[in-house]
Amino acid sequence: MPLRHNAAEPAATDRTFQVDLRGLVDLLSHHLYSSPRVYLRELMQNAVDALTARHAVEPGGGFGIRLYADGATVRVEDDGVGLTEADVHTFLATIGRSSKRADQVAEQRADFIGQFGIGLLSCFLVADEIHVVSRSARTPDAPAVEWRGRGDGSYTVRTLPASARPRPGTTVTLTPRADAGEWTRPTQVHALARHFGSLLRHPVTFHDGSGGAAVPVNPEPAPWSATYPTPGARSRALAAYGEEVFGFTPLDTIELDLPAVGLKGIACVLPEAVPAGRRHGHRVHVKGMLLSEQAEEILPEWAFFVRCVVDAESLRPTASREALYEDDTLAAVRDALADRLRAWIARAAASDPELLNRFLQAHHLAVKSLAVHDDEILRMLLPWLPFETTAGHCTLDEFARTHRTVLVTSSVEEFRQVAAIASAAGLGVVNGGYTYDRQLVHRLPEIRPEVTVADLDPATLTAHLDPVDRETELAAAAYLAQARDALAVFDCDVALRTFQPASAPALLVDSREARHERTRSQLAREQEGGLWGDILGALRQEAPRAQLILNQLNPLVRTAVTIDEPELARTSAEALYGQAAMLSRRPLRPAESSLINRSFLDLLAHALRKDS
Repeated sequence: MPLRHNAAEPAATDRTFQVDLRGLVDLLSHHLYSSPRVYLRELMQNAVDALTARHAVEPGGGFGIRLYADGATVRVEDDGVGLTEADVHTFLATIGRSSKRADQVAEQRADFIGQFGIGLLSCFLVADEIHVVSRSARTPDAPAVEWRGRGDGSYTVRTLPASARPRPGTTVTLTPRADAGEWTRPTQVHALARHFGSLLRHPVTFHDGSGGAAVPVNPEPAPWSATYPTPGARSRALAAYGEEVFGFTPLDTIELDLPAVGLKGIACVLPEAVPAGRRHGHRVHVKGMLLSEQAEEILPEWAFFVRCVVDAESLRPTASREALYEDDTLAAVRDALADRLRAWIARAAASDPELLNRFLQAHHLAVKSLAVHDDEILRMLLPWLPFETTAGHCTLDEFARTHRTVLVTSSVEEFRQVAAIASAAGLGVVNGGYTYDRQLVHRLPEIRPEVTVADLDPATLTAHLDPVDRETELAAAAYLAQARDALAVFDCDVALRTFQPASAPALLVDSREARHERTRSQLAREQEGGLWGDILGALRQEAPRAQLILNQLNPLVRTAVTIDEPELARTSAEALYGQAAMLSRRPLRPAESSLINRSFLDLLAHALRKDS
């Protein structure tokens, strides 16, 4: 039943929130903005928005922004739309309300950079007072108005004579605190203005108070907006700009142009590989103002082989205006830019093999990650991608010419165990242990239907090793029995075969999965009867044993199998196992490390006794 208001009870009183401005400024400085330096960006941004509104009232006017810093004050003047006294009370004294919401300019809202109406508060990061003098262009006969806002939340407003601001526009003056000198020195103000505003479309100048001429902050248009005499000159100019911005000479530059969202810019292809998990940030400008230098979200994760700088009209900034708001527009832009990168790869594959080879040498991992999920890139580039094979590092296209059956390992260590012997046996094996490689090799038949791909297992390899004759095997039977007994602790069988190269005395055939299963079984036996032991026992599977395959062609093995002294036979078998385990380059278990040390010392002691 709904609650009824009792007429006898006093009515609730509406109250307004009280804002602790100092606490709000502390929140901005420590949680919203990355650095106090953003105060200048916010001032420039407000000036740009005021100019945008002025152009809506007076199209074609030659309006601009002027920055002044002499060490004592920082001043920003603009020829923008300005404010009346009513505007000042409405917009400067009400936290969270943006002057861009005024009815007169609502239809131009998308033309403004700022959307949140709190940017002016960032000035309290470097100053205790903000002094604003403004005169409206919409109301020509309105007087100039002065607003002084202080960090304690108080402010004053008064009208001024027309001579205080003869032309429409706004002047914001800051007197920096002593602890803000790092951000308000003339050289720093100029550097920050260049950093944030180099691509602004309105003219911006800087004056350092020395009496010299004003210095242009943005003397040149964005390089992609300029005209050039030849395509080559344009390419060189874009590459030079990429080098200036990012500090490296691009392998190539990719022009980015998305008219639907007003985005233009370039992607610079890195000349060297970067770690797969490391993502570079990208420089994103919104309507000319630098938004972020670390905008990872503008490109998909696989595009870590490029760094881009773009200027967009329709992307939404977050409240701090230091990142992009994740919405449908940003997702569409990310997809469209990904298509541009794919198109560049396709052009290189079709018309510039030299560039493609240099690109793949540096960024094959990035392309492999893309090819796994992109059928078009897979068809174009899989034959070009380098892989580690038993024929050395080569492309799958080259490898498939000599091996119609391609075997692929599931780990790097398995490849290293079998590479030399598989190569001598004529098997074509690809190392599938690196990221994406096994998935891509298995997709090779989609590009080369005549090729068969299969996983390499121990049975495939041992089937290509030649058996020894019966007499040799009978003669070695006693030794093999001693060796099996010595290596039983490692669940390892021992066999005698002949294979190339003859310099390899033994091959240890084992898999990571089998080792894990044996370890689990051992733990289950040790924990038998307990809850943990029951769990491990329930998970137990029948794992294949490891195999130490001795090479009868090797002189050392031929000598070893003739040993009739039991202890020496066991020690030699342990030494052969240890050497084969080390050659596999897999991590050694503590028991294996102990075995290697013990067998070496025992063999050394035997040799010394024999010599004495």
